[in-house]
Amino acid sequence: MSRSRIVVFGATGSIGRSTLDVIARHPERFEAFALTAHAQVGRLFELCEQFRPRYAVMSREADADELRARLTQAGCPTEVLQGAQALVELAEHSEVDTVMAAIVGAAGLLPTLAAAQAGKRVLLANKEALVLSGQLFMNAVAQNGARLLPIDSEHNAVFQSLPHTFGRELGASGVRRIMLTASGGPFRTAPLDSLDAVTPEQACAHPNWVMGRKISVDSATMMNKGLEVIEAHWLFGAPAELIDVVIHPQSVIHSMVEYVDGSVIAQLGNPDMRTPIAHALAYPERIDAGVRSLDLFEIAKLTFEPADLVRFPCLSLAYQALRAGGAAAAVLNAANEEAVTAFLDGRLGFMQIADVIAATLERAGDSPVESVEAILETDGRARAIASSEILSRQP
Repeated sequence: MSRSRIVVFGATGSIGRSTLDVIARHPERFEAFALTAHAQVGRLFELCEQFRPRYAVMSREADADELRARLTQAGCPTEVLQGAQALVELAEHSEVDTVMAAIVGAAGLLPTLAAAQAGKRVLLANKEALVLSGQLFMNAVAQNGARLLPIDSEHNAVFQSLPHTFGRELGASGVRRIMLTASGGPFRTAPLDSLDAVTPEQACAHPNWVMGRKISVDSATMMNKGLEVIEAHWLFGAPAELIDVVIHPQSVIHSMVEYVDGSVIAQLGNPDMRTPIAHALAYPERIDAGVRSLDLFEIAKLTFEPADLVRFPCLSLAYQALRAGGAAAAVLNAANEEAVTAFLDGRLGFMQIADVIAATLERAGDSPVESVEAILETDGRARAIASSEILSRQP
């Protein structure tokens, strides 16, 4: 059996590192063909020494030069490339069959879309690419024979709970609704009047998952779950009213699908991203992911709560954007990225994140999503509006 050649976009992040852990467990099946990083030169250097990919990519020229010099000195043959165009070229590379799309935020749109247009097997961890481009992305998958496999634990759980013959028509498969579970983050039970004083360190302290700072803040505001609702709409052809969010603090049930006969099928497992990654890498086969077996006796009980939209206004804003259609989801994502960055930099309060997003959605208006250029124009305009909203809230 020939090895699958894999490009790992965002190799130094939590998803990228988990992907490489699974790859390392199965060297006879998988090959890390190319690894990319934004600015973590030292970490990417270590990964290149370990996996010896054919290519490595850094965002900035100075970082690429530093990595190239360090690899040359170490005798590692990896060729170093630089910039966004290099990502696109690797996504389209004729020797690549699988792309792990794990670049955080809107920056992942172009290379992930290029992988779909090139007919690759796309392992989608970058939910923002689908949130921004929606129908454009799904059309690229369908028209070019790409295979789209979700990596988010919730969407992967839904995928595993649907029939193998599922064709993005819920009714035809007897599906009544999709239930996305959410841990509720670190502030699920915190007094509402305490949330204005939340610090970046508190927001990044997720109770169950180890994640990057941006996605940790998104989990704390539940914007992460809102983006997942939009992603589920496109992945599974589900309207907003058939996608529910259920707070499940233990993070053992990763999501559920309810059928018209009353059956509810769920996927369970320990909160470890190597499970969905291994599932997608080997699909339709199953392989060892290095994940500890689930001990139901240790867990003892599973609890569920409705999502509190007063506590988590970002979730409500995501549903609003999904129902509005057009470019609203792209505006939502851009405003959120700007607001989260400002919060992490100490320029914006935690509860002001939702305020900035709501104001940006109101000011941005509507526009069609007809091309990548239109999406990028909308993204830039929304960021400018959000930046002005952030500035107006500073003392």
